[in-house]
Amino acid sequence: MRTHIFIALVEHKPGVLQRVASMFSRRRFNIDSITVGPTENPKIARMTILTTGDDKILEQIEKQMNKLVNVIKVIDLSIDECICRELCIVKINAPKESQRSQIMQYADVFRGRIVDVNPDTIAVEITGNPEKIDAFIELARGMGIKTVARTGVTAMPRG
Repeated sequence: MRTHIFIALVEHKPGVLQRVASMFSRRRFNIDSITVGPTENPKIARMTILTTGDDKILEQIEKQMNKLVNVIKVIDLSIDECICRELCIVKINAPKESQRSQIMQYADVFRGRIVDVNPDTIAVEITGNPEKIDAFIELARGMGIKTVARTGVTAMPRG
C-alpha cells in the first residue's frame, strides 16, 4: 500500500465533486483528502485527491475517473514527483504565560504563524507537507489541543 495523488481537471460546475466522490464510494476506494478549486480558466476546476492503495487499486482509480463525463484529464502523481502542501490551523490550550511562550517557540521552529490569541488559547497556522503538519500536531498534543482544522493536500508536478 502506498500513498498517491491524483490531479483531476474537471468541468467547474455543480455536481462534479459528488460524482467523483460517489465513484470512490461505489468502488470502495478511500479518499484521504480532497481539495477543489478553480484554475486559471474559470470553466475548469482542479481536484487534488490523496488516496492509498496498491498498484492495482491505483490503476483502477485512474481508469474509473477517466470514464466520468465531467472529467477532462487525470494526472497520476507519485508523492516523490510533486510539490505538495497543506494548510493547518491548530488551537492549543495556553492559559499560562509559560505555555504561550513554548507554543510561540514551536510555531517559530515550524515556520508557523500565530493567527489568534485568547486568554486561554493560541491558534497557530502551519503550512507544509503532511509530515510536517503531523509533526507539529504531535508536538502540540502534549500542550492540549482544542481544535485542528486541515485543508487537505494540494499538489502539482515539479519542474
